[in-house]
Amino acid sequence: MAFRSGSSETTDAALWKRALDLLARREYSRSELARKLAQKGAMPAQVAAVLDECAAQGLQNDARFAEALVTSRVRRGQGALRIRRELAERGVAEALIEAALAQAGVDWCALARDVCRRKYGPEPATDWPERARRARFLGYRGFGADAIREALAEATGEPR
Repeated sequence: MAFRSGSSETTDAALWKRALDLLARREYSRSELARKLAQKGAMPAQVAAVLDECAAQGLQNDARFAEALVTSRVRRGQGALRIRRELAERGVAEALIEAALAQAGVDWCALARDVCRRKYGPEPATDWPERARRARFLGYRGFGADAIREALAEATGEPR
């Protein structure tokens, strides 16, 4: 990458350094990184050039970012719907989101059961208000209707 000399915060060299500093801490999606670099007052063409160079050198990759975020959120006990929404908000393409979720190979029903068990213990939900409370919790966590139904069926001892 050809760098221009200058002392301005928005020179190519300063943007390159800022991008490297950010990527050294954690993975970023391309749109997140673009937003952070643009906050320094850089021109869109400068930002695009720095982002292209980061991608060419393998420093920034949306697929790798999506995989890392999916892994992190699954460990936290979050469901596919919440993870999908977060990736979309961070500017990751739908195809990359689907690939990362598929590659994770998570059994969402089993994860929902585990999350429900950790939160509420092994005791079954004995009444409708308690079932509704557990369903809302799992829905907030990003689990779909099938996973919630499966987790609640186990928690109440109902046949699946």
